[in-house]
Amino acid sequence: MPDIIQLLPDFVANQIAAGEVIQRPASVVKELLENAVDAGASSIQVILKDSGRTLIQIIDDGKGMTMPDARMCFERHATSKISSADDLWKIKTKGFRGEALASIASVAQVELKSRQEGSDLGTCVKIEGSTVSECEPCQTAIGTSFAVRNLFYNVPARRQFLKSDSVENKHVMDEFQRLALAHPEVAMSMHHNNNEVYHLPKGSYRQRTVGIFGQKYDERLVPVEEETDLVKVTGFIGKPEFARKTRGEQFFFVNDRFIKHHYLHHAVTGALDGLLQDSQYPFYLIYLEVNPSMVDVNIHPTKTEVKFREERAIYSILKSAIRKSLGQFQVAPTLDFEQESSLNIAPFDGKSPVSIPQITVNPHYNPFEQSERKEPTRAKTSGAIERSRGGGDWKEMYKILRGEEVKPDELGFSAPDSEIKVEQQVSSELTVVFQVGKRFIASPIKSGMMLVDQQRAHERILYEDFLAKGTDHHGSSQQLLFPFTLSLTPADHALLVDESMALQQMGFDIEDFGGNDLVVRGLPADCRQQNPQKLVDSILEQLHNGEASAEHPERHLLALGLAKGSSIGKGQVLQTAEMRDLIDRLFACEVPYYGPSGKNAIVTLTPEELSGKFD
Repeated sequence: MPDIIQLLPDFVANQIAAGEVIQRPASVVKELLENAVDAGASSIQVILKDSGRTLIQIIDDGKGMTMPDARMCFERHATSKISSADDLWKIKTKGFRGEALASIASVAQVELKSRQEGSDLGTCVKIEGSTVSECEPCQTAIGTSFAVRNLFYNVPARRQFLKSDSVENKHVMDEFQRLALAHPEVAMSMHHNNNEVYHLPKGSYRQRTVGIFGQKYDERLVPVEEETDLVKVTGFIGKPEFARKTRGEQFFFVNDRFIKHHYLHHAVTGALDGLLQDSQYPFYLIYLEVNPSMVDVNIHPTKTEVKFREERAIYSILKSAIRKSLGQFQVAPTLDFEQESSLNIAPFDGKSPVSIPQITVNPHYNPFEQSERKEPTRAKTSGAIERSRGGGDWKEMYKILRGEEVKPDELGFSAPDSEIKVEQQVSSELTVVFQVGKRFIASPIKSGMMLVDQQRAHERILYEDFLAKGTDHHGSSQQLLFPFTLSLTPADHALLVDESMALQQMGFDIEDFGGNDLVVRGLPADCRQQNPQKLVDSILEQLHNGEASAEHPERHLLALGLAKGSSIGKGQVLQTAEMRDLIDRLFACEVPYYGPSGKNAIVTLTPEELSGKFD
């Protein structure tokens, strides 16, 4: 039999490696930014076109490369960061595998220009699909400039799997933010389609955090600082009242490398136990400095997951440091055993006259006088009928006990005729409904009992309504009495500007005010939430954390954010008419049994299931 095992060509091997390392434009930005930091750059510029599809250019003022190095860096497993296996346990740089540039060059058209200090000329290398087309001296500034054009031009299937520009731009922003937060000593800027998105000068960690997330975050930050022989903990924890219901603002850095670590995340949430509501995620920015020999960063291709040798000890130190900061800055309640505030009474000096407490008694008080008190009333189910002060015949009250019909006028009650008619009309059309735990709507049905989650049901109703209006372009707007100005981060501002047309079709009246501000002049007419800030925050959370696809484009995320921001919440008391109307509108939806997030909105219990609860 002939031999069947053969070596893959280099360009095929590079494309396979690119499938692991280069997944989208954000992956290219991440690798090139890390190389710029490792080169000792003090200033980095990022230039994008079409969210990185057309152009990704990273310019730094680092130490640059010689001509042999500029050519060699595109070879697979070529690196200047390590030279032996022992170096894997003392890694202080961000990149070290030597696969990134080879992978990028295999799926894009790359132009590299680099010059070292003291050299009159630099080097220009052009490479396309792993094939070098040019390598010659050129005039360029000190440092390195990488220009990556037409990503995945030779892998059309990979290019088709890229999401929309707004989604890809969001991922690029995330990578830029992570590296900018890790290195406030490096000045960084970003331009997208000739518009400046970020301009971050050198500064402290707090200044960099405020520069990225906005001035409003300055008041939300609680400093965290603790140093031990094992680990040094610094950073910030957000105040509990500003926690969100979705992830996205949680950052861990180990030796200036961004990581994701569920175990340490549990330490942070454990320190905030009792201060957060259910399913809330706090903002935190935690920097850990650990001896490189105590952490393994070589367990994941993207290097975002690490393994600690002393995980439990770091867990305890981190949790204690956060609790200490919360108490020190009076965010968490503390106990003062020295003094009880309720006994804070001035001592008697012995000179002031002593007065006997006086008791005032009204000798003319008559508890049976009806003019000064309110009689207990037994109203009808509407709950809106009140006892009038004029009186009414008390004997008529006994007609209720005998089941006779009593008019409100006979008891001295007054109620709007329209409310009574609506109540009678609704009760005659639908069966009995009642609220359970201020969260569920219960109603008996032929097959047993039906329970409706009022929040998910309302989210489903609003979601389909907003989605239909956005599709048909006929969303009505309710103008605000006073326009509301939103101050956003550069990333959020760019995201909403990209989606401004879709928002207007759903009923928003919103326009760009310059800088990173937007002016909201009107909200969707069916929107219960009248606070533009909370509504926009709900939309941004969906745009940041939701995943759009061909079946669920960005319009789906906008409608979902509007529905979640406008729906009735858990714990809200509903009147009978409101519950019946909610059920009617729910069953008029295309998918009534599930909320827009895919969770159950309706649960039915059969008599057998109910009987089983009593066995």
